[in-house]
Amino acid sequence: MTSTSTTPTSLDAIASPDGTFAVVAMDQRNTLRRMYAAVGVDDPSIDELTAIKADVVEALAPAASAFLLDPSFGVPALDQVDRSAGFGVLVAAEPESRLSWQGEPRASLDPAQDASWVRAQGGSALKFLIQVRADRRAVPGEPDLTAEALDVIGQVVADCREAGVPSVIENLIYPLPGEDLTPERRADAIIEAARALDDLGPDLLKLEYPGDPASCRRLADAIRSPWAVLSAGVDFDVFTDVLRISCDEGGASGFIAGRAVWKDAVGMEPAERRAFLAGEGLRRLEGCVAAIDGRARPWREAISS
Repeated sequence: MTSTSTTPTSLDAIASPDGTFAVVAMDQRNTLRRMYAAVGVDDPSIDELTAIKADVVEALAPAASAFLLDPSFGVPALDQVDRSAGFGVLVAAEPESRLSWQGEPRASLDPAQDASWVRAQGGSALKFLIQVRADRRAVPGEPDLTAEALDVIGQVVADCREAGVPSVIENLIYPLPGEDLTPERRADAIIEAARALDDLGPDLLKLEYPGDPASCRRLADAIRSPWAVLSAGVDFDVFTDVLRISCDEGGASGFIAGRAVWKDAVGMEPAERRAFLAGEGLRRLEGCVAAIDGRARPWREAISS
């Protein structure tokens, strides 16, 4: 199903006053468990997974335009947080457990986790993660994984548009079986997938950095939707350079990023964690905001071009 309306839903609830995005991503579930395991904590409790999310929100709210949270631990964490800073909330609506076909990711949709459900969770926008390779060739007799994924996103976008809830579509590319995903092929895959998703009319795309200034310019030429760059867990100093290039060359409207800011807090004792987040974590987030200041393209400007 393809979205037929061209009227965008307002993104102001998750944007800064200037119309750009400084969104902290804290929607990790299985990834967060693996991060704990990497520091020697093999089975973090629900209370711990909720507490670290609450601490991230509490510490970083002064500099964030919004937070991207999961429904399992992130949304419940808001009950422990002072909401007076007025930040927006994106709720991750993709299923926690994802399907696969012979090692490749396969799209799925939980009909209960729709735009109305996001609103009931207190969300300002719906975020949906997909993994699309628009250049993947369909094999007769096998599922067309690209067509399936695009159909899922078409349904998500149409539902959000009908409900008046902004749709934020995140794509992560992956290597096809037997593929050597060189930097050039990776850039092509990011851009072609973004083009295919853009055709469905999402309100905002959350995309990987395509690798260099020239690829950012190609990405900007390929899509009409505003886009925000994700951090993919890279170090903070690297990510600030990515932000500058993405905005200057790719017309990005900001970032939706998490681990570059808060990943070092995983495994710390609560008091140490809160001190780290309120100090170094907030400094990093402010550094990201400074990197896009005067560079990021306001989302309304992006859709009017």
